[in-house]
This record gives sequence, C-alpha cells and structure tokens, in this order.
Amino acid sequence: MTDTHKQLPHLVFGGELTTLDGAEFKDLSKLDIVGIFPDYASAAAAWKAKAQQTVDNALMRYFVVHLHRLLDPETGKVQGS
Repeated sequence: MTDTHKQLPHLVFGGELTTLDGAEFKDLSKLDIVGIFPDYASAAAAWKAKAQQTVDNALMRYFVVHLHRLLDPETGKVQGS
C-alpha cells in the first residue's frame, strides 16, 4: 500500500451520558456502535448524521475515535500490546 492510500480507520459510537459535562455513559451495554470508517471525512459525516438524529436528547453524545492513532505505524499492531 502506498503512502497516498494509507488506511486511517475511525470509529463512530455514542450513547447517553450521565451528565452534560462528562463523558461517562449511563449504560455501556446500550452504546450505539455506528461503524468503522476508512477516513475522517466519512466518519465525520456519520457522526453528524447520528448527532442530528438525537438532537432532542441533550445527554446523547456521539464521538469519533481515530483508531489509526492507536496502531503502531511500524507493525500495524495496537500500541502497548
């Protein structure tokens, strides 16, 4: 794979928080795993769509996780393992 086509996977997930100013979920078993996307642009579009669907629930939040930042660039393995 060339440098111009690096895989940069991003995870989009969300759930209802316990407070407005935190990032603790009320129930981890009810997390909404939206999916894993090949780049930030597609992940951001999925995040925006889900966030707009839940705008009436102030405690519902969605997040984008840069999975590629957790991978060791030399081995492709998860860092720290």
